Amino acid sequence: MPVSRREVILGGLATAGTAALTLRADALPTLSSGTLKRYPEYQAFADSPLPFVVPGALPGNVKPTEENILGPYFREGAPYRAKATPPLAKGITLVIRGRVWGFDTKKPLVNAVLDIWQADADGRYDNDDPKRPPAKGVYVNRTRVLTDETGYYEFETIHPGPYQTGPNAWRPSHIHYLVRKAGYTNLVTQLYFKGDPLNAKDEFIKASLVVALEGVKVGGATIETGVFDVVLSAAQKK
Repeated sequence: MPVSRREVILGGLATAGTAALTLRADALPTLSSGTLKRYPEYQAFADSPLPFVVPGALPGNVKPTEENILGPYFREGAPYRAKATPPLAKGITLVIRGRVWGFDTKKPLVNAVLDIWQADADGRYDNDDPKRPPAKGVYVNRTRVLTDETGYYEFETIHPGPYQTGPNAWRPSHIHYLVRKAGYTNLVTQLYFKGDPLNAKDEFIKASLVVALEGVKVGGATIETGVFDVVLSAAQKK
């Protein structure tokens, strides 16, 4: 059977083990692609000052982000990536962005880790069926992201679907967060969406965790965007 180029490459990497990688002597620097063009369909989204302006201090009247239930579907070890969902996943594209702040310093926190997980558009988690658990190392609708030097984070996903938890009980659309930063108390919380008809009946929702979404035209489609800032409490000194 002929060996594919991919198998040759992977085989070479496997046999290399921990040997140092060396750039070929005749390799040239990657060339610039030229002048950056501005695409009108991205303008409304790109012009927002949130990602690009280094923030000042957090307003003094802001309180730490409220906690919320962890739920039964959390999994450790999700990969670091900017997109939580698989390619071409069913649902409305959603981009959530924000900053993580320290309540004690009123300043943004660099390299805070956010574990993020959610249901798919049909209200299903990748591990909600004990008879069909996800394969080891496969994480669907889950990601981890790090905040940058301005405390900023961003990820792409789809609008999660609601799901039924009892004969007359439903959970509204929501996204789970576990936020960790050395020197601060771990925060387990959830993000909810303004206008969801199931919000009024949910026993776990908190008003401070509800965000408004904005529709943004991207090419021929409309995506949803929302801002969710997180404020962490300093860890108690022992």
